[in-house]
Amino acid sequence: MAALTVPKEAGGWWHAYVCPAHGVELDHGDLLGAAFPAAGAACRHGCRLDTDAVRGARTVLAHQEIARRLRHLAAGTPAERREAVAVLHQYAELYAGLPDTHAGGADWMLRGRLFHQALTEAIWAVNIAHAARTLAAHHDTGSGLGALVPFLDSLREAAGAARKELLRKGEERSNYTAWLAAAEISCRSAAEVISGTVPDAVRLAEEYGLGAHMRVSVHRDGWEWEASTYYHLFVLHAYLLALRGARPERLPEGMASVLGAMVSALAGVAAPDGTLPALHDGPYRREAQSAEIAEVAALAGRLFAGTPLESVARAAGRDSTAPLPADLGEWFAGPPLPAPPSRRDFPDAGYAVFRTEGVHAVLDAGPHGGAHGHQDKLSLYLYADDGTAWQPDPGQVPYAHRSLRRYYAGTTAHPAFRVDDTEQRLCDAVLDGDTGRCDQAYDGVTATRRVVEDRHYLLDVLVLEAAAEHRLTAQLRPATALDVVAQGPDRARTVWGEDGEAVLNGWHVARPPAEFTVVPHPGPADDPARVRQGVDWSLTGRRAVFVSVYQSAEAAPPVRRVSLSEHTVHIDLADGTVATHPIGA
Repeated sequence: MAALTVPKEAGGWWHAYVCPAHGVELDHGDLLGAAFPAAGAACRHGCRLDTDAVRGARTVLAHQEIARRLRHLAAGTPAERREAVAVLHQYAELYAGLPDTHAGGADWMLRGRLFHQALTEAIWAVNIAHAARTLAAHHDTGSGLGALVPFLDSLREAAGAARKELLRKGEERSNYTAWLAAAEISCRSAAEVISGTVPDAVRLAEEYGLGAHMRVSVHRDGWEWEASTYYHLFVLHAYLLALRGARPERLPEGMASVLGAMVSALAGVAAPDGTLPALHDGPYRREAQSAEIAEVAALAGRLFAGTPLESVARAAGRDSTAPLPADLGEWFAGPPLPAPPSRRDFPDAGYAVFRTEGVHAVLDAGPHGGAHGHQDKLSLYLYADDGTAWQPDPGQVPYAHRSLRRYYAGTTAHPAFRVDDTEQRLCDAVLDGDTGRCDQAYDGVTATRRVVEDRHYLLDVLVLEAAAEHRLTAQLRPATALDVVAQGPDRARTVWGEDGEAVLNGWHVARPPAEFTVVPHPGPADDPARVRQGVDWSLTGRRAVFVSVYQSAEAAPPVRRVSLSEHTVHIDLADGTVATHPIGA
């Protein structure tokens, strides 16, 4: 591999690296080669873009890739370590010549110096600091690192100034705050190691506010307060990177319990194969995110016994071939803590997980989730044991594509409920055991969704009640092929799946009878240009009961018929038994 070349331009906003026509992230190309593609950055659908914003965003990605590469070089051969030292000195010289804040950042951003965003700079600084810290452990490079201490101090001070500004604004729960604190801790720790001092990660976590962030930003059920899979991982990653060198058994009880609960939340919501639903804001599928998931899983496995995210790491490995950073081996100083307990109910975040033979489901019935929440109350997501996404949370496109971002945050994109063909308002729902309730999405409308877990099938009962007559709609939003067979005015059959995928069978009955209309919709947010067939299941009235029974095609005995009486669901199975369940609300 050619020697690394540090770009001299400052970095822009990486979210701008998106095709405006298709809403997909552009091909990165060879980021370490430092040359922007001559024909422009490529979109998978054939577009080419060459604008100042795209070039600036690619520069961000190049700087981040170089920082990650430095961590590999720092743990490599003597020649690789010497290259890492040389590149760090280049960065120190570049950073020292920059103004205090970046001139290109938007007014709402906390500006960095090398990057538009202080957050982007903090992520880069954490990797820079860990590369320097790893190099300090080698006698052949340690003597050349003393000149980097002022650089590390400058990175720490810049991150600290931005974190203090966030706290002044009352944003102590922000994911920015976590990463800025992680940058302060990592840079301070690296400088201390270079200077011959053993850093105390726990003391630094308290000094720089990371412990306080854990206490205010993570629900008791383990979810980061926004309840987004992406931002949950993002914050957990910052925590784990900042605590390098800590002895697990000496972590304060509160800190260890938060980290364990966050790991348990990911393990609990993941499908049996390790697939993580893209709940709320975050990419549906992105190679860089998969690499981050793999690193979080590896760090969690060094902090907790029993590799609690082993299946999650395997699933991430299907979407990313990036190697794990080479410096993870002795990240924590001592034996791991006992594995965190597993759980499937998360009442604070509003997620309940249901599993039956071959089917994994997640009910979303919690708080809105701040700036990263979606208008998706009482959505029901369906996955196969092998990760086939029958009806997933569709995820989110890069933020620079505003119209598609609004769509993917909206009700129409989700397997939720809708009234009068309008979007839910930003609101909260409440999870009570197996039932979600929402009376804030539309004036005068109360919705409940109850999911019953039988060992042979999954029962879904959605009840909408309104004070006046409205158009009431339940939505199915598959990410796989969907075959629909109408079986009368009140019922339909569905078959979900494509060749080589797991197959899901569905039985759907409504009271009063409802129209089961096939509608096209954009697929998951990794490729909005891919059209899928969904269903709007609608009636006009004051009350609607929508009942669905889902069963893996491999399950036995198979369901033969589903019917409704006034208060009861009747499920006829092929072995002659009839199961009954109360409708409830």
